[in-house]
Amino acid sequence: MDNSVKLNEETEMPNLGFGVYQVTDQSEAKQAVLDAIEQGYRLIDTAASYGNERAVGEAIEESNIAREDLFITSKLWVDDTGYDATKEAIKDSLDRLQLDYLDLFLIHQPYGDVFGSWRAMNEAKEAGLIKSIGVSNFSIAQITNLAEFSGVKPDINQIEVNPFNQNTESVEYLQNYGVQVEAWAPFAEGKNGLFSNETLQKIADNHGKSIAQVVLHWNVQRGIVPVSKSTKSERMAQNLDVLDFELTDEEMKTIAQLDTGDSQFFSHEDPEMITWMAHRSVEK
Repeated sequence: MDNSVKLNEETEMPNLGFGVYQVTDQSEAKQAVLDAIEQGYRLIDTAASYGNERAVGEAIEESNIAREDLFITSKLWVDDTGYDATKEAIKDSLDRLQLDYLDLFLIHQPYGDVFGSWRAMNEAKEAGLIKSIGVSNFSIAQITNLAEFSGVKPDINQIEVNPFNQNTESVEYLQNYGVQVEAWAPFAEGKNGLFSNETLQKIADNHGKSIAQVVLHWNVQRGIVPVSKSTKSERMAQNLDVLDFELTDEEMKTIAQLDTGDSQFFSHEDPEMITWMAHRSVEK
């Protein structure tokens, strides 16, 4: 099984990523990224709203891994949408990360002046500040609207994908539309007893793997790039060791039956959530 996916003519992305969402302690975030890189991760996923870009940048600098061997992602928060604000936000993220360019930059949420942001991101890509551009949490209608009316299709849509919310319709549409799917919260943060699920445990036992390894491989086998998180080195190593087995068609069908069709977190169409995000203040 390949260990990367091709985003466009110029860019390949590792098919397993390491994320730092909710790792708010700066020293812990820095150490987690250092450990992840040491274990073999090359795709590091952060965001302005995570508040740890500086820590990630310090870890990258201390890792002694050549910049071109790393794939660094960050994201634009809603209070920076719009053309001028996004231009500044890109520079600010690069400054905090101590980088000359980002491999991938995403519009974090489908709210605000996303068209203005998209124009600024395209210009940043042309200027060499960003290699690839994409979005996160966009519905089928929202990503099609952005792509068709701007004339530029996002390279990626990062969405919730886990055994309990498999987002099958969106995944199939995006793959047919030519947009790479990336999964946040592939473990659903352990909700619904994921790590003790009997169905997943039986499949894991069939392959001598853990439930976490089965879930990550299940994503990769669907053509999805999962971004997982851990602050423990042994778990990081385990989460990378998922490409040496194959789930059978029957096992894939069995996992498909776990789908509830509902987010394990919140609906991005909930007006109350949109209002909350519009007024959320984040420390970047």
